[in-house]
Amino acid sequence: MKKGQYGEGMVREILFPNKGIVLTEENERVIVKNTIPGQKVSFVVNKARKGKYEGRLLEVLEPATSEQESACVHIECGGCIYQTLPYEEQLAIKSNQVRKLMEDAIGEKCEYEFLGIKPSPRQFGYRNKMEFSFGDEYKDGPLALGMHKKGSFYDLVTVCDCQIIDADFKKILTVTLNFFRNRNVPYFHRIRHEGYLRHLLVRKAVKTGEILVDLVTTTSATAGGLSVYEEEQLFREWKYVLLSQEYEGTIKGILHTSNDSVADVVKNEGTEVIYGEDYFFEELLGLRFKISPFSFFQTNSLGAEVLYSTARDFILDGDEHALGGKVVYDLYSGTGTIAQMMAPVCKEVVGVEIVEEAVEAAKENADLNGLHNCKFIAGDVLKALDDIEVLPDYIILDPPRDGIHPKALEKIIAYGVEHMVYISCKPTSLARDLEVFLERGYEVKKIQCVDMFPGTYHVETVCLLSKLHEAKHHVNVTVDMDELEITSAESKTTYEEIKKYVAEHNDGMKVTNLYIAQVKAKYGIIERENYNLPKSEDAKQPQCPKEKEVAIVEAFKAFKMI
Repeated sequence: MKKGQYGEGMVREILFPNKGIVLTEENERVIVKNTIPGQKVSFVVNKARKGKYEGRLLEVLEPATSEQESACVHIECGGCIYQTLPYEEQLAIKSNQVRKLMEDAIGEKCEYEFLGIKPSPRQFGYRNKMEFSFGDEYKDGPLALGMHKKGSFYDLVTVCDCQIIDADFKKILTVTLNFFRNRNVPYFHRIRHEGYLRHLLVRKAVKTGEILVDLVTTTSATAGGLSVYEEEQLFREWKYVLLSQEYEGTIKGILHTSNDSVADVVKNEGTEVIYGEDYFFEELLGLRFKISPFSFFQTNSLGAEVLYSTARDFILDGDEHALGGKVVYDLYSGTGTIAQMMAPVCKEVVGVEIVEEAVEAAKENADLNGLHNCKFIAGDVLKALDDIEVLPDYIILDPPRDGIHPKALEKIIAYGVEHMVYISCKPTSLARDLEVFLERGYEVKKIQCVDMFPGTYHVETVCLLSKLHEAKHHVNVTVDMDELEITSAESKTTYEEIKKYVAEHNDGMKVTNLYIAQVKAKYGIIERENYNLPKSEDAKQPQCPKEKEVAIVEAFKAFKMI
C-alpha cells in the first residue's frame, strides 16, 4: 500500500489506546484510530513505512454486531468512541487491552494476579468538571459553546445534551450560550488572536451538590466591543440569569478569569469573584476537600472512591494495622487525596507534588480533616527526594500520563522498600516503568483496572509491587572471619568504582571513602580492622547523609555486593 491510497477492511482488535487493527481483503494490516472491533471501515493511508501502515478513518461502512444506537446526539464530538457499545463490552475491551500490555511487559519474569476491571459507579453523568470552548458551529456561523468537533481545529459542537455530564452542566451551558449569543459578544479567534469569550469552566461536587461557574475571557473588554462599564453590567446580568434558574445542586460561586495566552488552553491570569466564593467542597471516602477552579481533582468523584479504595486495599491487604508506625511516601500527590486516605493508618505521610497550588490545597485539606501527620512538599520528585530526611517504609506512585522520569525511577527503587503501589492513568507508561522495576529486583503481585471514564478509551490501573527475595532456601555456614583480611564482595569492587557509579547515576553526587565504609559496615560488608574508626577517642566523625546512603546502597546492588 502507498500513502494516499484508499482502502477498506474489518477491524479485528483494538490496541491501547484507540488503535484499531484493520485487515483488508488483500490481507494487509492497517492501524485506523477511533474504530471498534467488528466494524467494516473505509480509510485513506496517511503513513506507510517499512511495510507498516496507518490510515485515517473515512467512514464506518458496517457497524459491529454488538453496536447499538448512541445515547448521545453529539456523536460527532468524538470524545466517547465506545458510546455505541454495551457497557460490559466497553469494560471487556479495556481490560483485555491492559492485560495484553502487562503480559508483554512482564512475560514470565514473575507470577501475578490480573484482577480484571471494576466498573464506574455511574456510566452516565459522571464528570464533575468540564471546560467548554467558545467558537462557531462552522466558519462564520453562529456562536457555539461546547467541544471541538473530532478532527477539526475550528468547528465546535454545542454539547447541550452530552451524556457524561449531569443536568446542571447542561442548563448552565445552554443559559450562558443564549445569553452571550443574544448580545452578539464575539469569541476569541484562535488564529487572529482577537475577540473576547474563551471558555466556560464548570465544576460540581457529587456529594455536596455545590457548583462553581467560571467564565474565561481576554482582558480587553474593547475586544468584545464593550466599555469597562458595559463589561461590569454584562456580568451582573449574566449572574442574575444564572441564579434565576433551578438546579439539582446549588451554585456556590460565579467567577471571571482573565486569559490572554495565545494557546487554546484555560489559563488563570487573574480571577475575580462575581458571586459567592471561589471554592466549593467535595467529600471522598469520609474526607472533605476544598476545591478551587483550577485545583487538580479526579473528574469522576464516585469512580475515584473505587480507585483509591482499591489502592488502599492493596496496601493494607486486609490488615488495618499493617502500616502502624510506618512512613509512607505519596509521590506525585496532587491535592493529597491518597496521602490523607493513608494518614489515619500510618505514622507519617510525605507527599511530593510539583504544582504549588495543589500542595497548598493539600495542606489546607489535611488541616480541614484534622490530619496532622501529613507533610506536603512542592517540587519535582526527581529533586525533592534528595531533601527528604525521613526514609520511607512504603511508596505510593500516581505519576502523570507520561509515567516516571527515568532518573526519578532509579532514586525511588534505590530506597529498597518492601512494597509499592503504582496508580497509572496510561497503561503504556506503566508497562514501560514495570520493565525497569522487574530488572531492579521487584516483582508484580496484583493488577486491577478501574473504569473512571465510561464511553471513552481511558482507563486507570492499580499495580502492587513487592521486592523480590531470591533466596528460597537457607543453609547455616560457620566462617572464621579472622582468617579473612577482606570479604569477597569488597575484593571485587573498588571504592573508586563505587564513587564513579554514584556520580554517574545521581547527577554528579560525590561520596567519600569514609561514607562508603560506614554503609558497608551497616549492611554487614566487613571492613579491615580500624578502617572506620576516628583517629582519637574524642574526635567527631561525620556521618553519611541519608541521600548519599541511598545512592551508595544502589551502587552495592549494581555490583552485586548485597
